[in-house]
Amino acid sequence: MLKARLKTIIGAALFALVIAGAVTAYNLLGSRLEAPNTINEDSSRERTQAPDFSMIDTNGNTVRLSDKKGKPVVLNFWASWCPPCRVEMPDFDKVWKELKDDIHFVMLCLVDGRQETIESGAAYIIKEGFSFPVYFDIRQEGGRAYGIRSIPTTMFIDSDGYIAAGVQGAINESTLRRGIELIK
Repeated sequence: MLKARLKTIIGAALFALVIAGAVTAYNLLGSRLEAPNTINEDSSRERTQAPDFSMIDTNGNTVRLSDKKGKPVVLNFWASWCPPCRVEMPDFDKVWKELKDDIHFVMLCLVDGRQETIESGAAYIIKEGFSFPVYFDIRQEGGRAYGIRSIPTTMFIDSDGYIAAGVQGAINESTLRRGIELIK
């Protein structure tokens, strides 16, 4: 009983630290995030370098976001238990199939080891038949780097590695395409 309480307290403390880090990062990137299905198209803002982080691909290999530099990147933060994430996934898969040679799609599953695991995220993708590339944020590096406060969140990064825009909340196909136009 005491061990369970201690684990809960430690878990809550770690969660609070992650949230504090996320708030700090959000404050740095917050001006790039807009309301759901609204994309910031103001090119007069100072360019922000996309934070780099490591993730795991479906084969267990470590990949860095900076490895994707050279082509525009659509970076989507999601989890299999998230209903709005599930709603937007078919549109991401459809657009990825069309643009996969020109745009990197980084569908980043936020793994916490309890509510979301590599196994649950991978099983969801297989069950739904999605073919876009999936990556796993097992150390919460990406979530912290981008100050993710809620999911889904999508970032649009140009081929030079700068954030062009971001959307917090589920997006539809037309919004996804508008974001991609900003980074082509």
